[in-house]
Amino acid sequence: MSADTTGQAFREEQDSMGTVRVPMASYYGSQTQRAVDNFMCSGLKPPIELIRALASIKQCAAGTNQALGLLQGRLADAIVQAAVEVQEGRFDDQFVVDLFQTGSGTSTNMNMNEVLAARANEILTGQRGGRSPVHPNDHVNMGQSSNDLIPTALHVAAVLAIRQRLLPAMDHLRLALDEKCRAFGDIRKIGRTHLQDAVPMTLGEAFSAFVRQVELGGRRMEGVLPRLTELALGGTAVGNGLNTHAAFAARTIGALSERTGITFTEAENHFEAQAARDAAVETSGALKTVAVSLVKISNDIRLLGSGPRCGIGELRLPALQPGSSIMPGKVNPVIPEAVIQVAYQVMGNDTTITLAGQSGNFELNVTLPLIAHNLLQSIDLLAGASRLLADKCIRDLAADRQRCEGFIEQSLALVTALVPQIGYDRAADVAKKAYATGKTVRQVALEEQVLPEETLNTLLG
Repeated sequence: MSADTTGQAFREEQDSMGTVRVPMASYYGSQTQRAVDNFMCSGLKPPIELIRALASIKQCAAGTNQALGLLQGRLADAIVQAAVEVQEGRFDDQFVVDLFQTGSGTSTNMNMNEVLAARANEILTGQRGGRSPVHPNDHVNMGQSSNDLIPTALHVAAVLAIRQRLLPAMDHLRLALDEKCRAFGDIRKIGRTHLQDAVPMTLGEAFSAFVRQVELGGRRMEGVLPRLTELALGGTAVGNGLNTHAAFAARTIGALSERTGITFTEAENHFEAQAARDAAVETSGALKTVAVSLVKISNDIRLLGSGPRCGIGELRLPALQPGSSIMPGKVNPVIPEAVIQVAYQVMGNDTTITLAGQSGNFELNVTLPLIAHNLLQSIDLLAGASRLLADKCIRDLAADRQRCEGFIEQSLALVTALVPQIGYDRAADVAKKAYATGKTVRQVALEEQVLPEETLNTLLG
């Protein structure tokens, strides 16, 4: 044991490259410390969801290796206990390697191996750290490689986040929108195309489009799950399974499926599963599509609510906070604005994942930590934004029925309903006269006696 000038105590740990001083209080060891020393301190760490997924896989792997007779029972039990404690969040502060590290995520895998070994040794001997009786490579990492393990953890974390957080949040938003769709079903409003007046519709019909967008977004996310649930585990270094038991992957994945309640499967081709990150790119594309939908919905809602007196004003958004530091009484559409910003971040993440997905050289993609960060962030952001939009905006959204219906009477596009009776050209003349005189289509049509008044009223509503 030694100490630095601040009085912090250190222990010395040995690895294949020599001796490394490691903080006495840490559970991580020499390889983690080397990574801390080598990589910059960006302030970003691998996502905690990835860490928890990694610990879950290690737990299942230890059980498998014990069942296969490869790992002593007491060692396996200690590793399992340590892995459970990591999943419970007891050692979050021990995962200290920066996000921007070796592209395989090897440093994060070794960070996990060393923490689990140190805790397992503490359980067995009362002494934290070290490489005996539990060794981070020989025992915790048995039958595994960072090259198959990190892609596996990425998929597991993404599937859990989509199933447990994103899909329920999107369904929550869909139900909120559907409630407004039904509530606004009899409110007639003017449609708009090219930012110009179009033919009448109902506000409920406008909201039905939002409902369908969110519903289809959920289906798109469900659609990627069969590729995400296919796991690379068992390929070890390059995909050929060197140094792993033939039954290791299937048994470990089976145990993982049982633990999570989600059916995971072994990769059909381990070389593809490690060399390419196409499933992550596909998932990010689906997330980007959901983000685009949320921008459309949020923009329409804030534009329909613009005003309150000098805008469209067909919707009344809930007033949540003062909107200006200088203009008293101003209230802004803050929730749609926040959701739009989330969506733009997700679109940026997708660009990063697209570029990272191209970074597979031969048998391995070397941007795994970056893909994990961006993919899992996108899932979490869209889940949070969906609930925010539903609970803070859609739920208390109101319609101004009088304003909605008032716009219809003023619209020149109302003349479209007359075309089957009087023809396109004559209807255009009515619209032009209405525009030139400032009168309504109804007024001009009555003055021109284009149709009997009763017929006009039926057609124009």
